[in-house]
Amino acid sequence: MSTVDEELTPRPALDGDRIADVVIVGAGYTGLWTAYYLALADPTLQIVVLEKEIAGYGASGRNGGWCSALLPTSLTELARRHGRDAAVAMQQAMYATVDEVGRVVAAEGIDCHWHQGGTVTLARTPAQLRRAEAAVAEAHAYGGSDADLTLLDADAATARCAADGVLGGTYTPHCAAIHPARLVRGLASAVQRYGVTIHERTPVTAYGPGLARTPTGTVRAPVVVRATEGYTPALPGLGRAITPVYSLMIATEPLPDETWDRIGLAGRETFSDFRHLIIYGQRTADGRLAFGGRGAPYHFRSRVRPEFDRDPRVFRALRRTLGELFPALGEDVALTHAWGGPLGVARDWAASVGLARSTGLAWAGGYVGDGVGLANLAGRTLADLIRDADSELTALPWVGHRSPRWEPEPLRWLGVNASVRLMGSADAAEARSGRPSRRAALMNRLIGS
Repeated sequence: MSTVDEELTPRPALDGDRIADVVIVGAGYTGLWTAYYLALADPTLQIVVLEKEIAGYGASGRNGGWCSALLPTSLTELARRHGRDAAVAMQQAMYATVDEVGRVVAAEGIDCHWHQGGTVTLARTPAQLRRAEAAVAEAHAYGGSDADLTLLDADAATARCAADGVLGGTYTPHCAAIHPARLVRGLASAVQRYGVTIHERTPVTAYGPGLARTPTGTVRAPVVVRATEGYTPALPGLGRAITPVYSLMIATEPLPDETWDRIGLAGRETFSDFRHLIIYGQRTADGRLAFGGRGAPYHFRSRVRPEFDRDPRVFRALRRTLGELFPALGEDVALTHAWGGPLGVARDWAASVGLARSTGLAWAGGYVGDGVGLANLAGRTLADLIRDADSELTALPWVGHRSPRWEPEPLRWLGVNASVRLMGSADAAEARSGRPSRRAALMNRLIGS
């Protein structure tokens, strides 16, 4: 039984050359889950994790707190690429992943405010209602049932989340609300108990077959795992592998019970709606409303900087959207927190995991914001691949997938920012007309989501 490591003093940096069996670049969810399952499967392995900042510094510690079964690629698109059975297997694996994370949280005593209240996704325009119906039909076509995703009428949706103007929605039980930083820091403590070495404040400047190089030493190992997600473009030769897209969040002060009675979320459901420009939120364990969304600009040449985590224009837009959703949140409700960070998007919107046996280089990422659950599945899969263990996980369709590279600049900057503006304008047009946006549908087809 452990307590969450909330002490943010960095662990010792690497102070010389080392030999290991596996070296992992990045101490977020992907790297730490990989280390966790490897250490449990084979306690004799020497596993070293290298982290530029501190464990959970990136998206793992700053996300919206959804441990969900969501995939960045639609089941229909997965079936087109890999076949129906593969799409069904991938979705079933994600349903099981939510339960697996909950099991580990309990087993390791990680106090991350875990509560599996599911997700309610609202439809607030006729166009959104059509997408809700299509989402349920797709889930049922690929092995799901009402127990996995069910269509809600206006009353049932409002009973869960009493936003303004609700026409209907969907509900899935396959999601838990968490405190993301508590989960990743608790996981870091757990892997250390199992003998894994974590070096923080140790930036990897180059890596390749058999080694990861830092300013203070080189770790040599037969297997090198890249687990850097939105920070991947900073590594040599990977500037076009992943595009970092910023997602920002705000949180209110703790709300009184009478306000929560008007908002709902009594089961601590996470919530969203069927707009194109994604929003997401949760009722936190201490009674705040944490709310986030896309809309921040992509920065030229995939730059990632601390100052990009805060964009007053986006924070104001999020506060306006929150007020439109929940009029009970008057202007006098204070915001106490505002933050953000980059997530990783592959060119084909497809997450992937793999190991090149000829080089010993392994990777996982491209989660498009769904990484809390996907990273656990990636960690378990990488542990099997590294140990050369055939399993149901190593047969999943994302194993060995190689996404195409992003376009060079300035095409990447123009395309990504244009798509953000297009999705925002599509939502506005749908709110006015009630009809689905053809431009948004075309964009979704182009990106394969």
